[in-house]
Amino acid sequence: MNSEKGRLLKINILRFDPHIKGDKPRIETFEIEEAPGMTLFIALNDIRQHHDPSLKFDFVCRAGICGSCAMIINGKPGLACSTLTANMDSDISLAPLPVFELIGDLSVFTGNWMRSLNNRLEAWIHQHEELNIDQLEQRMEPELAEEIYELDRCIECGCCVAGCGTIQMREEFVGAVGLNKIARYQIDPRDERSDSDYYELVGDEDGVFGCMTLLGCEDVCPKNLPLQSRIAYLRRKMLEIGLKSNTEVCSC
Repeated sequence: MNSEKGRLLKINILRFDPHIKGDKPRIETFEIEEAPGMTLFIALNDIRQHHDPSLKFDFVCRAGICGSCAMIINGKPGLACSTLTANMDSDISLAPLPVFELIGDLSVFTGNWMRSLNNRLEAWIHQHEELNIDQLEQRMEPELAEEIYELDRCIECGCCVAGCGTIQMREEFVGAVGLNKIARYQIDPRDERSDSDYYELVGDEDGVFGCMTLLGCEDVCPKNLPLQSRIAYLRRKMLEIGLKSNTEVCSC
């Protein structure tokens, strides 16, 4: 039987509950013993169970699928459930994601922001004909289906939003999560919107031309989505549409 104890972890958490009158932001440090295979999610549960039951953080799936446990981990957005403490120093700092509404401590509400974005970008399949549920699903080449699926793996965790320099300066910027949605529907043959329709949605500085190409979004995406190539593709596509539109206006 192995009696060796694990490392002593010092977890520094930025705590603040905006719903408690008089509460102020502060750093609180908790010391816990590291266990084999421990993730930050497990560590936070240990803190809540044995040290402070009032600690607020979010989780659902515990498998890197729901995105609920996204937070700032040592200055970088990431998922607590997929971050192993063994890969980190014993001194760990945690904070809530910026941009989103703070519920308390490490818990933020991404729902309103994401819902507003989806409505703004009309993130659903647009078809002119009325849906016929008895009709066979439209055939699609496997390569194209795989490309759409790749972009559809976004879990809306908010990491790319928190890691985006443009959003910190321009509140209306749609961010990588929004541009990824547009790229996903733009290549989907079932969506009958025109290139001009997409240009109206993201062909400005709040869309693809507002991106400063710092690409912090791709650096922090927990699903390793190809955000860099998708944003570059959209920028070229929207530039082509914009130039074509200006040429047509000038020729009139």
